Amino acid sequence: MTKQTLVQGTILLILAGLVTKILGFVNRIVMARVMGHEGVGLYMMAVPTFLLAVTLTRLGLPIAISKLVAEADATGDRSKVRKILIVSLAITGILSIVITIALFIAAPLLAEYFFTDHRTIWPLLAIAPVVPVIAVSSVLRGYFQGLQNMRPSAYSQVIEQVVRIALVALLTGLFLPYGVEYAAAGAMISVIIGELASLLYMFSMFKVKKKMRIRKGFFKQLKQGHETMKDLLNIALPTTGSQLIGSVSYFFEPIVVANSLAIAGITTAVATAQYGELAGYVIPLLFLPTFITYSLSISLVPAISEANAQKKYHLIEHRLNQALRLSMLSGGIAAVIMYVYAVPIMDLMYDSPASASYVKIMTPFFFFLYFQGPLQAVLQALNLARSAMINSLIGALVKLTAIFALATRPEFGIMGAALGIVISIVVVTLLHFATVIKAISYTIVVKDFVLCLLSIFITGGAAVYLYQYMMPQFSPVQGLTICVTATCGIYLFVLVFFKLLGKEDLKHIPFIKRWI
Repeated sequence: MTKQTLVQGTILLILAGLVTKILGFVNRIVMARVMGHEGVGLYMMAVPTFLLAVTLTRLGLPIAISKLVAEADATGDRSKVRKILIVSLAITGILSIVITIALFIAAPLLAEYFFTDHRTIWPLLAIAPVVPVIAVSSVLRGYFQGLQNMRPSAYSQVIEQVVRIALVALLTGLFLPYGVEYAAAGAMISVIIGELASLLYMFSMFKVKKKMRIRKGFFKQLKQGHETMKDLLNIALPTTGSQLIGSVSYFFEPIVVANSLAIAGITTAVATAQYGELAGYVIPLLFLPTFITYSLSISLVPAISEANAQKKYHLIEHRLNQALRLSMLSGGIAAVIMYVYAVPIMDLMYDSPASASYVKIMTPFFFFLYFQGPLQAVLQALNLARSAMINSLIGALVKLTAIFALATRPEFGIMGAALGIVISIVVVTLLHFATVIKAISYTIVVKDFVLCLLSIFITGGAAVYLYQYMMPQFSPVQGLTICVTATCGIYLFVLVFFKLLGKEDLKHIPFIKRWI
């Protein structure tokens, strides 16, 4: 089976993540155009419940599987790898059945008493069938990532988005005549079918690549898997703690926002539309660069686990520096583009230029988010998932408290929810960074960080000039395309000038390495 280095695996996931994010934005644009703010609001109110169900089903096992498979593969223990798969499939299979039933029972209660908008029942009910699909695919992803073969994970992401976007316009348009709530349910059904297509691909790759028979002696291996289950859960439960805290926090977020806006005197329909703008338009845009940091996080866990198992501590520090530098470089250009070109981006994508005010206020704080994933991955790989969980818990409490304190005030309204979200991001990232420094003898490369910040400010100044003087000379689409392209070109030039991006970095990028 093909094994990639940290950088190669990360680059592969980054390319897949870029395609996935682009397709995801097309998906959101279609939903916005078909369903409007209110329909997107209903859909986004159901999404946190979907993510909570996914977190409970996965139980943090993908990270645990990745770590243990990487360690077992490093010693050539194939029988342990097989046992890890069997125990993981059994755990997620049982959980998926329980959670699917619970979703069907809880949907009417959630819609009526928690979300303050009874129409959310239909997208909530549409969630349930996807849970067993995600349960199996998460185990397979963890297995491939543990072998440091990122291709199946990367390709499956793209397949899922392609299928979803191929169906979302059809299904939302088909159900819209019956009401926006049914259109939102149609959008959720497209998610289910996309996940199913992704699973079928992952399963076919597993059948082709595997060197073991899972079904043979399945129950016998399961009975003998107590030690394996203990090892999995020792990693998975603290990891789940962090993910569960984030998912529970996200689950309560629309509930707290909706009720806070009601206290502030905002009607239900308006509150739903405003939350649709914030959660459906603004937050996904700000999360765009995280496809890079997410890719880094996935690659970091097995890479650092392997280095830790072999006691190569200098390699851990080297890989962490690689990850943080790439996070800063990718987050920097994203922050510049989103801050400077916020108005035309929101206007062209969603026909919602007023939403740019949220983007401008949140972008500087979201820069901290781009470090959060790699830092958390390092903590998990170093068996410090419990510390990451505590940091996430503090951040979740800060977020919900800040949202309630600010959004209930009429002068803030939905902007209070936006401020609560970014305050939480800053708190968690700083706590993760402090924990990493305490855990390992990590030395910050000050020169690189200073030059990165200088590059960002230089590019930002150039982008402001382009926006004010060049963009008005063209049509909105042409102007935005030309200015964003020029901004990226300037940024790359500055990075090369400051030697932040050199031949060693470019050699890892497909198609470019052959020219280096």
